[in-house]
Amino acid sequence: MATADTAAKPAMANDDTLAGFFYALTAYLLWGGLPIYLKMVAHIPPLEVVAHRALWSLPIAALVLIIGGRVREVAALLRQPKKIAMALITAGFVTINWLTYVYAIGSNHALESALGYYINPLISIIIAAIFLGEKIKGVQLVAVALAAIAVAILAWDAGGLPWISLVLAFSWGFYAFFKKSLPLGPNQGFFLEVLILSVPALGYLIFLESRGGGHFVHGSGMNDVWLLMFSGVATAAPLMIYANGAKLLRLSTIAIMQYIAPTIVFLMAVFLFHEPFGTTKLVAFGFIWAALIVYTASMFRGSRAK
Repeated sequence: MATADTAAKPAMANDDTLAGFFYALTAYLLWGGLPIYLKMVAHIPPLEVVAHRALWSLPIAALVLIIGGRVREVAALLRQPKKIAMALITAGFVTINWLTYVYAIGSNHALESALGYYINPLISIIIAAIFLGEKIKGVQLVAVALAAIAVAILAWDAGGLPWISLVLAFSWGFYAFFKKSLPLGPNQGFFLEVLILSVPALGYLIFLESRGGGHFVHGSGMNDVWLLMFSGVATAAPLMIYANGAKLLRLSTIAIMQYIAPTIVFLMAVFLFHEPFGTTKLVAFGFIWAALIVYTASMFRGSRAK
């Protein structure tokens, strides 16, 4: 699913704007529809898909920076080893997230991926409490407890932890955590991350094609070529659109709208991909939705009070 700059903290807007709403809605609809594309490349190994996502996103991200006149900011950052090290960490976490998501959709675990992005805000609360010393408020604690019950139900039903959901939630949570240390806007940060990832991605793809195992040169024809090239658009476009919308909306509005994408993925998993969804999973997701209602309501009240 997921995209690289949803974790970047948007500039706080005093009021919502119609343009901001439609920017954000478009981005979340694109993210929600991403599983359809990932199903189309399900015959390609996840690592190869992720390598192409990084590689083909690079020219798009570079073009956006050139048009916006932001190239100098990134060039200056490239001369700061500590900042590069931090970007390496964020690039690592986003790679884990992408790999897990591509694998989840391709292996018919879209429901687990939806669960992962549902519980991500609650995981971020835990990360902030452990590493930043932020106190978990009473209402937030209730939300986290409800989510924990849901995970426990799914673990009992499956005979093991829903690792896809947990990896997605924690990888994006830590990505957001470390992303705050990069003094860059969302577009610049995204460019730096895909620039870092494009080096090993290009090396891996050259190695793969040289052995006849790649799908870009040795695939099933132009269909695979176009699908892999489109991965750049599928990755970069919603990120860039979201970056514009986040600046024009209040944080509380973004907090509510972020559930659009996993809800679409959930509906696709049940009604389009026909993944099993029995009574136990319904009960578990009921706890998740209750947790999100409690969490979002507390955020909304806090935002109005401020």
